[in-house]
Amino acid sequence: GSSPLYHIQGRRKISSPAGLLVGTLDVVLDSSARVAPYRILYQAPDSLVYWTIACGCSRKEITEHWEWLEQNLLQTLSIFENENDINTFVRGKIQGIIAEYNKINGIKEDDDTEKFKEAIVKFHKLFGMPEEEKLVNYYSCSYWKGKVPRQGWVYLSINHLCFYSFLMGREAKLVIRWVDITQLEKNATLLFPDMIKVSTRSSEHFFSVFLNISETFKLMEQLANIAMRQLLDNEGFEQDRSLPKLKKKSPKKVSALKRDLDARAKSERYRALFRLPKDEKLDGHTDCTLWTPFNKMHILGQMFVSTNYICFTSKEENLCSLIIPLREVTIVEKADSSSVLPSPLSISTKNRMTFLFANLKDRDFLVQRISDFLQQTTSKIYLDKNISGSYISSDDEVFTRSSSLISASPHKSLSSESEGERQFNLNDNGIPTATQALMTMYRRRSPEEFNPKLAKEFLKEQAWKIHFAEYGQGVCMYRTEKTRDLVLKGIPESMRGELWLLFSGAINEMTTHPGYYEDLVEKSMGKYNLATEEIERDLHRSLPEHPAFQNEMGIAALRRVLTAYAFRNPNIGYCQAMNIVTSVLLLYAKEEEAFWLLVALCERMLPDYYNTRVVGALVDQGVFEELARDYIPQLYDCMQDLGVISTISLSWFLTLFLSVMPFESAVVVVDCFFCEGIKVIFQLALAVLEANVDKLLNCKDDGEAMTVLGRYLDSVTNKDSTLPPIPHLHSLLSDDVEPYPEVDIFRLIRSSYEKFGSIRADLIEQMRFKQRLKVIQTLEDTTKRNVVRTIVTETSFTIDELEELYALFKAEHLTSCYWGGTSNATERHDPSLPYLEQYRIDFEQFKGMFALLFPWACGTHSDTLAARLFRLLDENGDLLINFREFVSGLSAACHGDLTEKLKLLYKMHVLPDPSPEQEEPDSAFEATQYFFEDITPDCTHVVGLDSRSKHGVDDGFVTVSLKTDKGKKSSQENRNYLRMWSQENKSKAKNTKDLPKLNQGQFIELCKTMYNMFSEDPNEQDLYHATAAVTSLLLEIGEVGKLFSTQPPSDMDSSSCSKAAQGELFPRKEQQQFPLEQHKATSLDRDWAITFEQFLASLLTEPALVKYFDKPVSMMARITNAKNIRMRGKPITSASDYEISTMSG
Repeated sequence: GSSPLYHIQGRRKISSPAGLLVGTLDVVLDSSARVAPYRILYQAPDSLVYWTIACGCSRKEITEHWEWLEQNLLQTLSIFENENDINTFVRGKIQGIIAEYNKINGIKEDDDTEKFKEAIVKFHKLFGMPEEEKLVNYYSCSYWKGKVPRQGWVYLSINHLCFYSFLMGREAKLVIRWVDITQLEKNATLLFPDMIKVSTRSSEHFFSVFLNISETFKLMEQLANIAMRQLLDNEGFEQDRSLPKLKKKSPKKVSALKRDLDARAKSERYRALFRLPKDEKLDGHTDCTLWTPFNKMHILGQMFVSTNYICFTSKEENLCSLIIPLREVTIVEKADSSSVLPSPLSISTKNRMTFLFANLKDRDFLVQRISDFLQQTTSKIYLDKNISGSYISSDDEVFTRSSSLISASPHKSLSSESEGERQFNLNDNGIPTATQALMTMYRRRSPEEFNPKLAKEFLKEQAWKIHFAEYGQGVCMYRTEKTRDLVLKGIPESMRGELWLLFSGAINEMTTHPGYYEDLVEKSMGKYNLATEEIERDLHRSLPEHPAFQNEMGIAALRRVLTAYAFRNPNIGYCQAMNIVTSVLLLYAKEEEAFWLLVALCERMLPDYYNTRVVGALVDQGVFEELARDYIPQLYDCMQDLGVISTISLSWFLTLFLSVMPFESAVVVVDCFFCEGIKVIFQLALAVLEANVDKLLNCKDDGEAMTVLGRYLDSVTNKDSTLPPIPHLHSLLSDDVEPYPEVDIFRLIRSSYEKFGSIRADLIEQMRFKQRLKVIQTLEDTTKRNVVRTIVTETSFTIDELEELYALFKAEHLTSCYWGGTSNATERHDPSLPYLEQYRIDFEQFKGMFALLFPWACGTHSDTLAARLFRLLDENGDLLINFREFVSGLSAACHGDLTEKLKLLYKMHVLPDPSPEQEEPDSAFEATQYFFEDITPDCTHVVGLDSRSKHGVDDGFVTVSLKTDKGKKSSQENRNYLRMWSQENKSKAKNTKDLPKLNQGQFIELCKTMYNMFSEDPNEQDLYHATAAVTSLLLEIGEVGKLFSTQPPSDMDSSSCSKAAQGELFPRKEQQQFPLEQHKATSLDRDWAITFEQFLASLLTEPALVKYFDKPVSMMARITNAKNIRMRGKPITSASDYEISTMSG
């Protein structure tokens, strides 16, 4: 028998591997394979394309295939109503069989593991990246230099995009940091069908000829996105930390990182699709069918399983979706397979709904996975037993175990109090929270109980009740187009809170965090910070026209919710506009519910909208402008000149139209937003522009355009509203021009769906990515300008130098964040701080910057010197220095006059030594001793130094000088000195009198520093002699000074001391390994001291030294050099990107 969809064909004989459906493999996997004599073809009803489903060499073989198809496929097809489902199902099924066959027969993808390991090694070597820089993947491609393509490899790592090619003796390298990318585009031109363009502030780069351009581009987008998050806030680094740490030992699989990033992207899409909590991770998904009782059909779709949820969405958009939290599941069972319904699975929930899935591929595995997750879920539910049952209806009885201590728990108040019985729930801890929506207290029942509006409201409620009866109620309801249509007609007043919670997914967070809000309120009450000040200021500006907020009760509830949220998420804290949105949430939802709705808004539905710089809203404005260009081109050209779109729409987005439309109309927008997400706001904004096109085209300036749109939005009315009319802010302000004709909100929403309904969520996500790069990089530039503007007056650097320094400094900061310095990145980068303090570096990075930029950095001694300077600059002693502190040090060393430079040098050595237990020999001594070996003028290099300077320093001197114990006296002294000097810096006074005296130990250190400073100077010899002269002179002066000090020491002692001191500084050749320890206690003369003036005066006697300290330093040259060094060998932290193109040839 033949089925209308299948055709059996006979052909001439050729041999082919036997086995069920195996021939298919060759055809599917290899299009050039010769065609088998017998094939089964599948033809979609209205298409001309045939798919080969099976092939064989004999009639008998093909008949077996056919019988198999009849049993396994054809009967199942009878359950589908629509033909697209049949097509999708058949294709999916066949691909599944092929994959299965490959799995069983071990036909694997090429095992790239070895290759990948090689690539990692190569990547680290070619680009001088440290171990911590993780390679995600690498692709072969061409990089265009001018008109010449260079074939090579592009390496994508967590923080960099690198390219390398080596052709005919010429090497090309390119390194770009993701954080520097301002635009990523995949575009086709006539010349290059597939081209990726990467732009940074300073240049554009083109790559083409990718084998798999879309995978490459997706990965680039994802990595650039992570980088943007790092610039935006600390979460970026946290995200990074959560990537699987690749152990050094484990064999590296084809990038585990790549897989992790893919999984992360999938989880993100999954969470967005079903509005799940932020930490939900997708475990897997599979094709299946779902029986939908409301229309008695099996519909095709995908089932998603994650740690706490099972979700389903139909292949055909909006047909049906399901969200089943595992906490609701009571039974998961495999039903008997039949030919009509293969491998079914039924899932039952607490509110007595049963869901029937079928056609599941690995059913047993799936059931095992789900029951594993279920087990974890039940162990998580500890005390929530008392709020089980349905959490929607408010008169349900609540089970509290009276024996337990929680009988007076907050949950009881959630649902058991009947309306109006008690407005406040005072729990044991005496924290009042409003237990019902504020609206219920202000429902004025008009005397003639039944007016047409109430009748309409009543009908709406009935429609929802019927809907619930048919599609289920609560989290697990079948969500269909019908659900959406009901929402678009406006949710009835009494059901708003409940349905908002449901559609936004806030219900999930609330149910899984019982008592969380109460605790938060308790913790945050009475605490004051910047956020709470701002909240107080705005409390009375939130919906002041609504009676609920004209008394202390509504205001207090609003204060509690906003303050609690600011405590939950200090990254956001409080931002204007949150008050308006929250006050509306409070009208329709209980206080705790309103809190969770706010969480859903700020953290999931309006990402980054409410942080200090409203980045999310700026991003969406960019998206909105792009959409306006595509959908309303005639307006766009004129609007760009007016610059209106962006100015106006900010408040539309930030307050979901609540601040610009009459309240009862805007609430309908909020209904749709909770149900459909951000696309509603885009659609509506476009519809508003479109409705006013003609008027806008005649506007002369922004002000006029604002008025047109303002008046239009003012006139949007909701005829169904049963609320007493609330005067709207704008209407009070508008002039007495004749009122705008009314616009019906429901009609407006409907028309926005008809005209702009095609805007899809995934499209918005893609556009957001592009805008996010733009917005964040613009903000970064603004920050840079602000920092530079603030500092430029305090230093002698030019603006260009400062901008370059800032870029280097920021790069250094970010690098340390991802390659993990000693301190935690999040402590260092705090976007809420004033601009100057946002980026800070710790000592490790300072050491690197010091060696590259400071004129005194030289040879092995430079780390010790860096440590001294670091302590001097670190005014607040938190072991981090910010950009301003850094520049002040660098400026003094480069551009100061002679006295300033020397004063800096002097101060660096006069700070009390960091470790107070001077007596016991410590690693610090070994470090100093080893620096000693390099001091003698004639022997400037000691073998073996090099290796030590890498390791020795780290664990020797430097750490000692850094780990100052805050309690100890010495660090207190440091603090005092620093405070004193910072005052002096501010007054710019040259009062050298205040500087403390230098004792002998410090003096010796200072001389050592000077010797080291000159070791690479062309006039080395002269400088050495000059220094020796100054040293002996000062030693004498110190001796003389001692005669005036209080206790006269014995002659013998003092002279021997200074001799010893000279011995220390100029070890004879034969005593080169002169050990320091034995001298430490005896040889330092405690009373010997010199002052800064003496130091300065002695130095001025030696022209060689004066010339050395007087010569100006060219900063730009040093900066360029620093960039290049960074590029070639060390971790690359470039301010912009460079290329090293030709090294030979």
